[in-house]
Amino acid sequence: MNPPRIGVIGAGVMGVGVAQVLAETGHQVVLVDVDTKALARAREEIDKGLKLSALFNPQSRGANRAQVLKAIAFATNLDGVADVSFLIENVTESPVIKEPLYRRLDEVCKPECIFAANTSAIPIARLARSTSRPDRVIGLHFMNPVPRKEFVEVIVSEHTSQTTVALSLERLRLMNKKGLVVKDSPGFVSNRVLMLAINEAIALVQEGVADARGVDEIFVKCIGQKMGPLATADLIGLDTVLKTLEFLHESYAAGKYSPSALLVSMVAKGRLGRKTGAGFFDYEGSSAR
Repeated sequence: MNPPRIGVIGAGVMGVGVAQVLAETGHQVVLVDVDTKALARAREEIDKGLKLSALFNPQSRGANRAQVLKAIAFATNLDGVADVSFLIENVTESPVIKEPLYRRLDEVCKPECIFAANTSAIPIARLARSTSRPDRVIGLHFMNPVPRKEFVEVIVSEHTSQTTVALSLERLRLMNKKGLVVKDSPGFVSNRVLMLAINEAIALVQEGVADARGVDEIFVKCIGQKMGPLATADLIGLDTVLKTLEFLHESYAAGKYSPSALLVSMVAKGRLGRKTGAGFFDYEGSSAR
């Protein structure tokens, strides 16, 4: 039997992680992005990711990196996913970008294909309305770094069928992941809580109550978390944090989601976290703040 062929849309940080895990677990992958430079970077990042997997996952140590990379096809045209039966979308966190994409995917993909949205906050029902298959649209909110996170937040809208839920949970199992199912709502469970914590941590730095290192040390050393909220924000990407907070603020009309002025300023300056080498911390050396 030929290995299942899965479409992955978007070659950013999350798309790269998802494509890597799929290839490592025996899937054939079509990774699509309109930016050829992004696809070239994706190939390099997946190769680096496979080396890291060998360090953290004993099961990956005997894997042939060249063979895993060979399982991933890189494409700039959505026609590359026309024949897949399962697709994971990871593009920019913006309804203005995602909704037209879903309309196009609905035209390109075969009717039985399941669309899994890897979104931080946008309701799954809203994305499903851009398709003729709302029963086959589900949320799979992977966490970063994807290869090292065992659990995935699975978001089920009022339209999502039980068959879609079952097939999606099985797909996660085949990726060596476990799904935790929640109902559809802007921000779901994870980001309705996490973004508040990050935004308040940024406010503490802005007010001079503590610097970034001090804030995170409280969470790591006193509370016992593995990573502080500001290091977490840098890992997610401060631009993604800002977009998510803006969407939550719009969705709930609640002042608590209003982005900190410091966050807005840092994004405007291009200090986006790990992906740019500097955010609240400097990833080329010492602390940035």
